[in-house]
Amino acid sequence: MSARHMAVVGALRERPVLSLYGLMIISLVGLLPLPPLLQDPAYHHFADQRELFGIPNFWNVVSNLPFIAIGAAGLVRFHRDPTTAVLFTGLFLTGFGSSYYHLNPNDSTLFWDRLPMTLCFAAILAAVVEERVDARAGAMLLRPMIAIGIFSLLLWRWTDDLKLYAWAQFFPFVSIILILQLFPPRYTGSLFWAAAVALYGLAKVLELYDAHVYSFGHLLSGHTLKHLVAAAGGFAILELFGKRRPIADPA
Repeated sequence: MSARHMAVVGALRERPVLSLYGLMIISLVGLLPLPPLLQDPAYHHFADQRELFGIPNFWNVVSNLPFIAIGAAGLVRFHRDPTTAVLFTGLFLTGFGSSYYHLNPNDSTLFWDRLPMTLCFAAILAAVVEERVDARAGAMLLRPMIAIGIFSLLLWRWTDDLKLYAWAQFFPFVSIILILQLFPPRYTGSLFWAAAVALYGLAKVLELYDAHVYSFGHLLSGHTLKHLVAAAGGFAILELFGKRRPIADPA
């Protein structure tokens, strides 16, 4: 590891909250000189467009049902905590938003697919900060991350620029990986976090190779499997909150 990397790691461990907010500000400012990130119109052309039972794009629609089930189960069990309430509300609404989008894929319906996902991204980062770094800091982080996520999609509607939405998705993902590596767990169940991160990464790969996956037997497409794998990541988080227990000495 280089001296610069050692310095960054040291700063994160010694002043984690300040470092996290510093990385947020630096990465947000770093977006400003970048050219606009435009939505590719080809994104809406999914490999599997089969209609069944009168439902267009049937498998991409019904594969969202696990989000609804997992979100509902999480809300029933963990609705009293603001972070978990937002997280499982996001999962629940993602099932409806994504189904609505896939019935008629276009930029307007895609907005409602992405909106509840920003709640998930914000809440998962806040939950990891609460668990590994500082409970109060994690709770405080939830609101600004939600605000940035929602604003990123409004900005897309106003300017056609997706840069901020990309940040709202990938900054939490990268931050979570760093936090899980650098800070010891205060609760049992670390494997559930690792599984959730791995499943999310796999979901993004399946999304990228939508048509390639569908070409193998024309059973299910990469995008359909993306929904199922991402929902499995949500289930891993549901199991985490249900089974985790405090560790007496996290050091």
